[in-house]
Amino acid sequence: MAFPHVNYLAILVSGVVIFILGGLWYSVIFKKPWIALMGIPEEKMKEGSGSAMPVLLFMSFLCGLLTSYVMAIIINHFFPYSLVRGAMVGTICWVGFAAPTSFATAIFSMTKKPLWLINSAYNLVSFIAAGMILSVWR
Repeated sequence: MAFPHVNYLAILVSGVVIFILGGLWYSVIFKKPWIALMGIPEEKMKEGSGSAMPVLLFMSFLCGLLTSYVMAIIINHFFPYSLVRGAMVGTICWVGFAAPTSFATAIFSMTKKPLWLINSAYNLVSFIAAGMILSVWR
């Protein structure tokens, strides 16, 4: 089996964009509601991650790279390549895979729906951004 043709630099950039978006999403844009919905005091969150934070951030970055790599493979099947087509593919992947699986998990784990919405919307925006970057940067 041959490896699919993908642009590894575009995958790296897309992974970085997802990582930065996550940082902004959870520490700036939705910080207060996310922390409140998590039910863990902000001070406890900070102390709890402490020395593990570099590892957590690195793992988060690797997740973004994996998402970007798989999205690059999927994008190969959706010609013509354009920003709109990339956004469409990202949205389809979210609607078909991320949203329903994370929602089913949220239902059974009794996650508050607003918390699911914040987390899932981050995935949607990440998938759209990755799809657009990877579709245009061939």
